[in-house]
Amino acid sequence: MAIGVWVLGNQLWQEQAALVSCQGQSASVLFIESTQFARERSYHKQKLVLVWSAMRHFADELKDAGWAVTYTVGDDTEAALREWIEAENITELRLMDPVDYPFAAWLEGLELPCELTILENNLFLWSKDDFNAWADRRKGLLMESFYREGRKRFAVLVEGKDPIGGQWNFDKDNRKPPKGKLNTPAPRWFEPDATTQAVIDKVETLEMPTFGEATPFHWAVTRDQALEVLEVFIAERLETFGPYQDAMVTGEETMWHALLSPYLNLGLLHPLEVVERAEQAFADRDLPLNSVEGFIRQVMGWREYMRGLYSHFDADYAQRNWFDHRQPLPEFFWTGEVEMNCLHQVISQIHRTGYAHHIQRLMVLSNFSLIAGFTPQEVENWFHAVFIDAYDWVMQTNVIGMGLFADGGLLASKPYASSANYVNKMSDYCKGCRYNPKQRTGEDACPFNFFYWDFLHRHRNKLDTQGRMSFILKNLDRMDSEELDTIQQQAQDWYKAHL
Repeated sequence: MAIGVWVLGNQLWQEQAALVSCQGQSASVLFIESTQFARERSYHKQKLVLVWSAMRHFADELKDAGWAVTYTVGDDTEAALREWIEAENITELRLMDPVDYPFAAWLEGLELPCELTILENNLFLWSKDDFNAWADRRKGLLMESFYREGRKRFAVLVEGKDPIGGQWNFDKDNRKPPKGKLNTPAPRWFEPDATTQAVIDKVETLEMPTFGEATPFHWAVTRDQALEVLEVFIAERLETFGPYQDAMVTGEETMWHALLSPYLNLGLLHPLEVVERAEQAFADRDLPLNSVEGFIRQVMGWREYMRGLYSHFDADYAQRNWFDHRQPLPEFFWTGEVEMNCLHQVISQIHRTGYAHHIQRLMVLSNFSLIAGFTPQEVENWFHAVFIDAYDWVMQTNVIGMGLFADGGLLASKPYASSANYVNKMSDYCKGCRYNPKQRTGEDACPFNFFYWDFLHRHRNKLDTQGRMSFILKNLDRMDSEELDTIQQQAQDWYKAHL
């Protein structure tokens, strides 16, 4: 019996389940660097460089560790897989659960000449069964409840059954607007080695649609480098991570953020080691609890919650469109050429780096897409295409559910809709914009403003069913009909000019 392990590009960990299952046995390992799936939708050039370079480096690590590794490069994934199975006389193919529905469906449709064994994905803290067991016994699936359960389950920042500091969540301490000189620390970047440079050269010559620039490329591509990024974050960024984690500043692309999501999503880092390292630093250095708790909540709260819900919901979740939004995504989402400075700054940053932090994603990109009524599936496809840490399991729930409320409240307790006031408060973007964040109508009115009120008016009946919207809707009731008519007309004029 010949055992084969297929290592996918987001499973790059020596302790991943499929490799561990072969310890003590002779097994062949396969990597397929295929452009097939990269052709199905656009990807950021830096995402392709990151994944393929990390795969090549990890394959070399496994070879050095004594594994029999085959690394194939091509354009037909199934053909490469079948050729390897035949060449190595594989009788059982072991593969760690890919998590993403589209790839799992593709895999299920294959008729392979060997047994296929899918193992539980151990790159998350919660197994699918454990999450479903938690979800099935609850009426509502609130992230805060899940997060507290996780803190207790993994004994993180707790004393017995109680949270350290007397409360579970210090989010209210982490919303400071940016004022004055922030003195943000430099992120830990790397220069491409020969392997990465070869991948850059390949990506630069691909004849397929892509997004963004391949260079300068400074992301980590090995576990050792990813661990170095983690250590620099712990040493230089975690202490002051909390207060300004929601702030947005022109020219400050990383602020105090950890920049660990690409490495967690590739498997170069495991969430438990990241959480434990932050908790240890809190104990050793008496770091501010609001910073440490806020970071841990993103990793063991939000990230695990997104994957859990993705696996818990049916695959048709991706097609949800509760508001029946049908406006096409404007071309400027792909080019960044737009007069709204907040959108221009964020999209241009993503074009250069493949990265934007969570508030840029939620309160600029998703917020505008929601209130302007863009088709959820087009928005989700764009998010998947442009971000370096994007995968189906994380983008569907984040965009369809959290960002666009297209699931009707399965995930979030209210739509994250806001006027220009939020962006003006939490960023300096409005200072460099031709639009006035204080105006709702007129030539200088910020589109965030007239679209926000137009959104509330358009969906008044549905929003009435969301209890947390009642106060905001009362403000809509106070608006005179003439101004509301002007707002609606201004929204229609914007569509004509931009779509």
